[in-house]
Parts: sequence; structure tokens; C-alpha cells
Amino acid sequence: ELAIVNTSSVPLANVKVEAVNVPSWLRFWAMEERIDEIGANGEASAVFTFSVDKSAPVNRAHTLKFVISAPTGEKWTKEITVVIAAPERFELFQNYPNPFSAKGGSALGGNPSTAISYQLSGDGWVSLKIFDVLGREVAVPVEGERVAGYHREEWDGSRVSSGMYIYQLTATSKEGNRHVARKTMMLLK
Repeated sequence: ELAIVNTSSVPLANVKVEAVNVPSWLRFWAMEERIDEIGANGEASAVFTFSVDKSAPVNRAHTLKFVISAPTGEKWTKEITVVIAAPERFELFQNYPNPFSAKGGSALGGNPSTAISYQLSGDGWVSLKIFDVLGREVAVPVEGERVAGYHREEWDGSRVSSGMYIYQLTATSKEGNRHVARKTMMLLK
């Protein structure tokens, strides 16, 4: 909700409020709102509804700009700073697609890659490892520092055989807290 104040002794009618400078990770239902009338020395609100994509950078300030236009040609701007909080908890999500296929022309589309997504509640060291059902490590798609927030990694299974695989995510925060999660996935060839 954005408060618009008319400090003039003359009422304003048909005022347009438009969101500009909007990052791609912020999705407004409507980028523009209209206010029928703001009384002399009065106040009105423009209500904007939006959603935040998982790809939003956490703990970084971003300034949203709103341009307020009156039919008389007058324009004002109002800025609001938003900061996206880090996810509340560590979580490893199911890979997608699952199962996935490295065989061209199959019903699964013949894509040997799958996406593995996870979220971190704080910055830290992350290790993502893939194991076969016998516990042998077959790949390490990620090994390094990651910032808090949502992450998505691709794994290409074209160099391994069909079967079930286990992927394990280990995240160690800067404070030394360690989280481990495992899930299974199926590769068809």
C-alpha cells in the first residue's frame, strides 16, 4: 500500500501511480493503479499486489520507484526500499524432471540433465554429491561457497548408466552449523 498525499488546496482527480525500476524477480499483478480522487490536503492509497520469485537476491536492498502523474501534467516520484529475507530453513528439493532420460526421442524428451534445487538460510560452504546405489560417488556438481537464498544446479547424467541415484547436499554455515539432506532420482536410458 502506497500512501499518496495531496498538499494542495485543490483536489486531484484521475491520478495514475506506476511502478518503474522493477527487478525481474518481483512480479506485480498490475504495474499501474488509478486513484479516482484525492481531496484537497487529503490522502489516498494505491495498493499494489506482487509476488517474489525464488531467484530474488537475499539481504540486498533494492529501491522500487513509483511515478505519480496528475492529468494536469504534474509528476512526482516515491521510492520504497525492499530487502528480501533469507529462507527460514535449509531445504533440499526433489530434482526435476524425475525420472529423466539420456535416450534421444524417448517419451521423457531425451534430456540427460536434471535440475536440483535447494535453499539456504545463511551463507556457507555447500557440497552437492551424486552417488550410485552402492554408495560410490559419481559426480560433484557443487563444491564451494554459496550465499543464502534459493539455488538451482544442473546435473548431466549422460556419462553414467541407467538406474537410481542418491544426491546429497551438505551445507555448513559460517557459524559452523551443518545440515545434510538426501533424495533419490531415477535416470533412464
